[in-house]
Amino acid sequence: MKNKLLYIVFFLISLLPLWFLYLISDVFYLIVYKIFGYREFVVSKNLKNSFSTKSEIELEEIKKKFYRHFFDIIVETIKSVSANKYFFRNHIAINNIELLDKYHKNNQTVVLALAHFGNWEWGNIRLSIESKQKLIGIYKVLNNDFFNTLMKDMREKFGTEMVSMENTFRYLVKNKNECKIIGLLADQSPVKNESNYWTTFLNQDTSVYLGPEKIATKMNCAVLFCSVQRVKRGKYELHLEELCTNPEKTTEGEITSLYLRKMEQTINENPEYWLWTHRRWKHKK
Repeated sequence: MKNKLLYIVFFLISLLPLWFLYLISDVFYLIVYKIFGYREFVVSKNLKNSFSTKSEIELEEIKKKFYRHFFDIIVETIKSVSANKYFFRNHIAINNIELLDKYHKNNQTVVLALAHFGNWEWGNIRLSIESKQKLIGIYKVLNNDFFNTLMKDMREKFGTEMVSMENTFRYLVKNKNECKIIGLLADQSPVKNESNYWTTFLNQDTSVYLGPEKIATKMNCAVLFCSVQRVKRGKYELHLEELCTNPEKTTEGEITSLYLRKMEQTINENPEYWLWTHRRWKHKK
């Protein structure tokens, strides 16, 4: 009963016009960040370690822009609960969907490596609307049952099928003959007992989640990089590009390195749009 009431509350909030939700975002920025300093220590530490050559003034400016974007992402995600296809087509453009069409025409499954950048939730939903092949989203189950169900339902509303990390390989083996897009947020920090591959990312020793690489090599799937760039408030552009088309010829860590270098480039160009509140470097080598 409690979860049903919560869902009704979120659904009703999502019906509010986007301009009004952005006013709520501005209030969150003033109260949650300016007054209570939500995760400010984590964000400041992440920024300082990632951009050691930037001045304190530059880092402070990035931090302020990040928090404004962060609260926009929260209200935009809430808007997704009730938003229709027209809404997503109007607010996020796909630059080169023909790249996915090429693999669909050849009946080839692809691995899509995304990151917590721009608005990744809107990007996933937009792809599920336009792609000819089914989008399979690999996700980490949230501890809160209500929010886990809310996010799963929101992501699946236009045909995406969400599969938990624990069931990934079982699902892929069972459906190996189905042409699909396997989407993963590849910038996540692995759990501690799986932190067995390390590299350098944003100038720091970083334990790496090898999920996209493992799937690509086992299934011999091309790996595509997906970036969702913010154009202005409420408007995004999604761009796709090939990272690796011959995974069987790569060595361990090669595909992951290609992804991380591309992700570094993307973050360096617009650092305020990456998820700096995430404790990405909580594990130490």
